[in-house]
Amino acid sequence: MANRRASITDLAKELKLSASTISRALANHDDVSEATKQRVRALAAELNYQPNQLAAALRKGRSNTLGVLVPHITGHFFPLVVHGIATEASKAGFNVMIFQSNEDEQQERKNIDLLMNAQVEGILVSLANTTQHFEHFEAVQKQTVPLVFFDRIIEGMEGQKVAAVSLDDYQGAYEVVSHLVEQGCTRIAHFTGPLHLNIHKNRHQGYLDALQAHGLPVEEPLTVFCSMDQKGGRQGMQKLLRLAAPPDAVFSSNDLAAVGALQLVKEKGLRVPQDIAIVGFSNEKFTSLTEPTITSVDQRCEQMGQTAVRLLLKMLNATSETAAPPQNIVLKPKLLIRESSSRKPQ
Repeated sequence: MANRRASITDLAKELKLSASTISRALANHDDVSEATKQRVRALAAELNYQPNQLAAALRKGRSNTLGVLVPHITGHFFPLVVHGIATEASKAGFNVMIFQSNEDEQQERKNIDLLMNAQVEGILVSLANTTQHFEHFEAVQKQTVPLVFFDRIIEGMEGQKVAAVSLDDYQGAYEVVSHLVEQGCTRIAHFTGPLHLNIHKNRHQGYLDALQAHGLPVEEPLTVFCSMDQKGGRQGMQKLLRLAAPPDAVFSSNDLAAVGALQLVKEKGLRVPQDIAIVGFSNEKFTSLTEPTITSVDQRCEQMGQTAVRLLLKMLNATSETAAPPQNIVLKPKLLIRESSSRKPQ
């Protein structure tokens, strides 16, 4: 017993009582004598017995648990979103069960199965960057378990129990390019991830439309598909510097690739932002600590998590009379201008 959690059965066997008597004694029922209650409590304390709250909740038809599935829990963005989720869920009396897909669709599928088997009351999910098939989410829909996507969402997925909260990635990217043009940049490159993912698709489209709106040509070599990490940023920057006419600015779809680009540019003896301006996306904590500090776009992390929980709770509490169409909420981005792109006095 020392190597496992003590159960009501263990208490019953030790005290030679029925499991139902142990259960009633722990619940302080009047039909159990005070002497028996004291014996049960004493042994429970000795064996460090802890009631299985999840099992108790399930017996009542509720798990009081929400499932959360994220691509990873590293960096700045997802931990802050999860913090917002956990804080808002706790206010409503819910616990959260957190899984990460590690950017793998198959792991994402396994995690969804685990959450459904745990009988969570709702699922909040941000897609893995490899996910291109959605049958596992359609299965959740069929079970009428509320499903809220956040940040990386399935665009166009509809249902009475499906909602989404995301950032206006298009607008964020458009503002980045407009800012770089205002700083005098004319050859603006773009680091992007896979375009089947809504965040990269929308940021890339914002980049393209902003170039055209400002009368700048769209040049295919200036769009670089790379892994959205430090190594990918370095490799992308190497590719750009080999061009006959290198860019004078880089807009990266995330901050990790931006810092990789920044490091390589400095190693090559070039100046940031005078020779090449650099802008990221996500407002990771390190962007305010680098030399120079990196301009980025704030994604309203905690607000996104809190909003996602509120949408889910709204679906959970809806009745046939009060049910409203699920919402897709889009948060406004905020461009944070720092040294890496400031060629002119602000």
